[in-house]
Amino acid sequence: MSDTPRVSREDLETKFRALQADIQGRAADKKQSMVAIGSAAGAVIVLLAYLFGRRGGRKSGSRVEFRRF
Repeated sequence: MSDTPRVSREDLETKFRALQADIQGRAADKKQSMVAIGSAAGAVIVLLAYLFGRRGGRKSGSRVEFRRF
């Protein structure tokens, strides 16, 4: 027989909990950075839509002159 100790249920549980805590910590860090990147991208999209809409309005906008008689 082998002289290696047997792995108990408690050993497995502690290892899995440590692994799960590590993964959840990394996910929380990634989530925060993804929220920041997403909001920055959203701001850029809104700014570009505003600028292109303004340009299009200048190009195709009609000039109407009102005169009083």
